[in-house]
Amino acid sequence: MRSKSSKKMLRETGQGYLFMSPTLLVLILFIIGPIFYAIFLAFHKVQLLGTTSFQFVGFDNFIHILDDHRAKIALWNTAKYVLIVVPCQTILALVLAASLNAGLKGEKFFRIVYFLPTLTSSAVLTLIFMWMYNQNGLINKVLEFIGLPTYNWLNDPSIALNSIMGMNIWSTAPFYMVIYLAALQNIPDSLYEAAELDGANAIQKFFYITVPQLRPVTSFVIIMGLIGTFQLFDQSYIFSAGSGGPNNSTLTVVLLIYQYAFKNLGTMGYAAALAFTLAIVILIATLIQRKFSKEESLY
Repeated sequence: MRSKSSKKMLRETGQGYLFMSPTLLVLILFIIGPIFYAIFLAFHKVQLLGTTSFQFVGFDNFIHILDDHRAKIALWNTAKYVLIVVPCQTILALVLAASLNAGLKGEKFFRIVYFLPTLTSSAVLTLIFMWMYNQNGLINKVLEFIGLPTYNWLNDPSIALNSIMGMNIWSTAPFYMVIYLAALQNIPDSLYEAAELDGANAIQKFFYITVPQLRPVTSFVIIMGLIGTFQLFDQSYIFSAGSGGPNNSTLTVVLLIYQYAFKNLGTMGYAAALAFTLAIVILIATLIQRKFSKEESLY
């Protein structure tokens, strides 16, 4: 009996893996395989022009990151971008979701209008904002009309990264707004009714009921925001035509990886080391955020 049952289990297991084999093949070829290959490249000096060669250099690529001035600039720009964009887009998404959940007139119309930026492709959105950021563009025209100073949004090193930040906050907040909006539907009305009986106003209900009830969703939104912002590439690439300018002000870690990997083919191994380092940074930031969210839920 045992042999028959074991054979049946083996047959069912084999059938299961057979059905999963297409998915497993795709995962190995396009996800797991490239990850291990990138780790392999990070410890080698790679030559792709002419005869392909791999020279093992140990941790030299990682040590070189500490001496790379442009890598430090890219890391600072990325960190600044993450620290500003993630909180702003999270708060804006929560405020928009709460306003749309309040039962105001024209709620369905505003849900569609707010969500429209998310439907636009990143490249098209960047080109539209570049037109708006032009010195004779819409934003400067509006600022000039209301008597405020105008700016060189695209070519001033002190403002260029802020221009990308504003664009991304505006375009990503609606996506997280939808997540918050779905979570708001699950908060029991009895909590708000009890708060009203205790004399709580709308602001008090928001901060003492809505915000605490949305902590798990907020943790998810922040983690997704961290992963997305650390990987900023396309907007920075289009804004600066791939250079990270002006004066490296829009240079991000992913854009720097691209430059080393595909513009300087002899530094593919160093680019892989940068990519591996960025992955570690994202992992650490995500784990820290998860730890804080667990402590909040326990509290």
